[in-house]
Amino acid sequence: MLKAFQNLLQTQFFFLRNTPLLLAVSGGLDSMVLTDLCRKSGLNMALAHCNFKLRGAESDGDEKFIKDFAKENNLEVFVTHFDTETHAQTNKQSVQMAARQLRYDWFETLKNDHGFEYILTAHHADDNLETLLINLSRGTGLDGLTGIPEVNGATARPLLGFSRNDIHNYALQEQIQWQEDSSNKSIKYLRNNIRHTIIPLLKSLNPSFIENFQTTQSHLKETQLVLEDYMLEVEDRVIESIDEDKIVYNANKIQALNNPKAYLYQLLKSYNFTDWTQIVTLLEAQSGKQITSSTHRLLKNRSQLILSKLSNSTATAVNILIGESQTVVSIPGQPFNLSLEITSSIGSISEDILYLDFESLSFPLKLSNWSEGDYFHPSGMKGKKKLSKYFKDEKLSLIEKENTLVMYSGDAIAWIVNRRADQRFLANQNSSKILKLVIKHNAHS
Repeated sequence: MLKAFQNLLQTQFFFLRNTPLLLAVSGGLDSMVLTDLCRKSGLNMALAHCNFKLRGAESDGDEKFIKDFAKENNLEVFVTHFDTETHAQTNKQSVQMAARQLRYDWFETLKNDHGFEYILTAHHADDNLETLLINLSRGTGLDGLTGIPEVNGATARPLLGFSRNDIHNYALQEQIQWQEDSSNKSIKYLRNNIRHTIIPLLKSLNPSFIENFQTTQSHLKETQLVLEDYMLEVEDRVIESIDEDKIVYNANKIQALNNPKAYLYQLLKSYNFTDWTQIVTLLEAQSGKQITSSTHRLLKNRSQLILSKLSNSTATAVNILIGESQTVVSIPGQPFNLSLEITSSIGSISEDILYLDFESLSFPLKLSNWSEGDYFHPSGMKGKKKLSKYFKDEKLSLIEKENTLVMYSGDAIAWIVNRRADQRFLANQNSSKILKLVIKHNAHS
């Protein structure tokens, strides 16, 4: 097994050589074998052990075992304690999910604080099969069938190609000591139930079941790569624009695809949506209908689907007073600032420069979010218009409307910021004192 592991280091995991590594060790069979293989392969490593305080003296015994092992082998070791049950209750999680979150958050902290390049875990082929069966039992797609990735960001799992039997035989051969976790024998947990009842049955039906499973999963991963390549072509066809705040899809082009639901799943699966049937209905829904996930919002806007982060989909509340002598206004939640200057003449005009008649303004001016029922006198037009009607005529999306700001002079609108001025306040050739407004876009916008 050592030779096979070192061959993997030369081919698939060459990036683990000559770089600082953090090994997640529980003291159990799998992590102790991984530690032994890494030591004998000359990798630069330290150990990290979590005491979850779930098994009393047994948990403390695991901690002592790791500390003693590290001392005997001159290895750096990091140890932490967690009140796992309290964390689970506070965050309404299962104990298993709480423990997973706690340890990976801590590993990431250690990595950043101490300069480790990768975190190594001892997941193996049987773990991968267990994960597939769990996903299968809950309902899954291709992603759930491809199992645990060998490399995910800074986490690497070099034992995924080895079975539990391979690992156990190596440990006996090399006389490796390890700790037994009594909770692993309990079948009240789904993973343990699969491990102790279902997988032994599958292996009894076919002694080569693990090997055949690995072959099948390899084919699935290859299929996934083909699908990902094809989806890049689809994205080129259906995405109209992308910026830091949103992605705009052409709903008509998506609807024209064979099986739009499947394509929507592939396009949006990374954004935590769950109700795919409802999402499909957005393609034919009226403008303004939306569906939210825990992190994102998908909005129908005419022939478009607009995807935005929830944090960006609700406008930042703005209420700013501007005095007569003020020269700069910083606006929270907006990609620009506002520059103000008193002048006596009208200079160059652009979409970012506006001239208002100073004498017609009532100070302090107020910059704020617009309100339902607001109206103004659009520049270049006679009469007044409700803002809601103006937005409709301009075909603004709900997100654009939410983020539109208005400058008030008293109770009257002087300017729909960055869009349209009110005719009543525009400077002209008879204006002796003029307020020049300049939109200055932030460097990152």
